[in-house]
Amino acid sequence: MEQLAQIFTSDFGNTLLRFFICIAVNWVIVDRLYYRKCHRRDFYFTFMLISVAIFFLVYFMMGMDRGKATMGVGLGLFGIFSIMRYRTDTMPVREMTYLFIIVCLSVVHAMIDIEQTDPNHLADLGRLVVIDLIVLVAITLCELKLKVQSTKLVQYDRIELVKPEKYDELKADLEQRLGLKILKIDVGGVDFLKDTAVLRITYEGKSAGDVDGQFAIRKSQFREV
Repeated sequence: MEQLAQIFTSDFGNTLLRFFICIAVNWVIVDRLYYRKCHRRDFYFTFMLISVAIFFLVYFMMGMDRGKATMGVGLGLFGIFSIMRYRTDTMPVREMTYLFIIVCLSVVHAMIDIEQTDPNHLADLGRLVVIDLIVLVAITLCELKLKVQSTKLVQYDRIELVKPEKYDELKADLEQRLGLKILKIDVGGVDFLKDTAVLRITYEGKSAGDVDGQFAIRKSQFREV
């Protein structure tokens, strides 16, 4: 019991406190701000586990010599983002923004040097909490101000409406058939043998789920009508 008490009263115990603060803040961001609108369980899983992994990765890198730690942390994070960029499907801009925020907060909580022997360690911890509150308020204001825009891939059977001059008629037909308020329509591949076209529509509202993300069609294959 004495050894356990020493762990929580030592500098490592202070690190655990910063870790739990980091996880709590990131959970609020992911669960209460992101997931309530998008309902993407795959990104929920990714964001939370990356938060844990980045915190301890940076913490143990900072345990090295301070002069080498900064370079090591930079190279490590660069390698992580390179793997995520080139080994996975393209991530939407909104999800990439949340991921960047999660990573930044994890790095900040892990790198800040707060020692319990320092008489000002409570003030440093308070500044860390203020930073967390500022980030939470900023995300909340942006989520309340901006409407959620989602995308959906549709295999369309009336290719005669794909022409640019018939955009309004195409939009009205899709809104009537899908029951959505469409903001933008992009045209992808057109199959004249089957008289079908692949459309990517941008609309207001929550994402339909993970199904739309399974279609890997590059942006260069679409043109705006």
